[in-house]
Amino acid sequence: MKSKTTSKHFNQTNFQGFGFDVHNIVFPITACIVIFFVIITLTFPDEAGGKFGALRLWLTSKFDWIFIISANTFILFCLAIIFSPYGKIRLGGTNAQPEFSTLAWISMLFAAGLGIGLMFYGVYEPVNHFLTPPLGADVTDTAYTRELAMAATILHWALHPWAIYAVVGLAMAFFSYNHKLPLSVRSAFYPLLGEKIWGWSGHLIDILAVFATIFGIATSLGFGAEQSMAGLNYLFGISISVSNKVYIIIGITGVALISVLRGIHGGIKLLSEINIMIAATLCIFIFTVGPTLHIVREFFTNTISYIEHLPALSNWIGREDSAFLHNWTTFYWAWWMSWSPFVGMFIARVSRGRTVREFLIGVLIIPSIIGIAWFTTFGGSAIDQYISDGYTGVIHTIQNQTPEMSIYKFLEGFPLSQVTSTVAVVLICIFFITSMDSGALVIDTITAGGKLNTPKLQRMLWCVFIGLIAITLMISGGLSSLQAMALTTAFPFCAILLIMCYSTAKGLIREFRS
Repeated sequence: MKSKTTSKHFNQTNFQGFGFDVHNIVFPITACIVIFFVIITLTFPDEAGGKFGALRLWLTSKFDWIFIISANTFILFCLAIIFSPYGKIRLGGTNAQPEFSTLAWISMLFAAGLGIGLMFYGVYEPVNHFLTPPLGADVTDTAYTRELAMAATILHWALHPWAIYAVVGLAMAFFSYNHKLPLSVRSAFYPLLGEKIWGWSGHLIDILAVFATIFGIATSLGFGAEQSMAGLNYLFGISISVSNKVYIIIGITGVALISVLRGIHGGIKLLSEINIMIAATLCIFIFTVGPTLHIVREFFTNTISYIEHLPALSNWIGREDSAFLHNWTTFYWAWWMSWSPFVGMFIARVSRGRTVREFLIGVLIIPSIIGIAWFTTFGGSAIDQYISDGYTGVIHTIQNQTPEMSIYKFLEGFPLSQVTSTVAVVLICIFFITSMDSGALVIDTITAGGKLNTPKLQRMLWCVFIGLIAITLMISGGLSSLQAMALTTAFPFCAILLIMCYSTAKGLIREFRS
């Protein structure tokens, strides 16, 4: 692989002026489309909301098999690399050393890749699946339904999403650090496209990656705004309204801008470490005052149940639970794919110096274990509140279609509920900030042609754009609109991810043999 052409193209295709250092094609096209989208959607919010809803239904019902086959393929790809000789390859070369400690690395993986989702779904999803179980299970069989609910939840948050992230992260890290290519999605296709990655083929790949990232993050910010609003209503009686949710997004955007100005070490890294400490403290509190022995036992039981039900839950053929398959699994796989440029590039950015095997094991296994522990502690305990104690607080939030309230009603069943609910709101907000900051970092890197050291003004601009998109979609239809756009951008990006696997395998084989 010839790296000498990289520097030439890398330096000659950027516009430098007025405080900017951006790719001369990718940046203006993406910026203009974002602005156009915001204007049109805000001008016709009702029409846009209806279209977004119809689009979501069409994608999840017609193309479920594509998303499911692809997600399964990514797991198999990662496992094959882990157990192959190519796992010995070090990202950055033989003498490269990790930039961040293992704890800091894991903290950033956790904050960027899970964050808001764990807070929103930690209680809600397991209880929802317990009430409406997948695979056509009999709701009267409480023990089996409970087991299946936890297995289905873990399915959506363990190996599959992290395999998707790992594919992108590995490809970008390998081609950037080992072959001196720009840290950009297009670089992963160099073994297949060669010098064409500098042309329109590469431009289109990066543009699509930017939009997948924007709408994937915007969806998460929508969840964060919903849950933050619910928490403020619960704690202080602040009315729930679209305008107040918009104010929350604006406020978080402002704080995220400060984080951007502080840089990776003073911003994302610091907040990520604070986040994981707060999250761990909250989790330990529930573990201590809750059904401790039950949680310990269920951690292992849930892991086994997940493995047992994995074949059935990851299959799309002959399913009786089409609503679950489309509304949950298909949406999740699409959402994770839309997030993959963001999380993948971010973990690539912080993973230089680690071996391919260490990278894949760290990205796949550690977050999966954390996810299982989190959902067992929160979701499993919430189910136990209902079965053992007859507590219906969480059940009512689902029946009343207010899932954003689940975490607060769950905490209400434990001591110091006002304190822990306040901690939950703070945690959601910090996850909110780190997602926006790291998302802006990734988008800026792509639209700057893969450059890592760019003017902070650019990251600030993308931070504002992400906030604008989230606000726009919130006004035009709320979470359904956010989810629809995440699905829309994920659909074509799915093909890019599959091709990326082949290209990465080809690159690793060449590296190993050289």
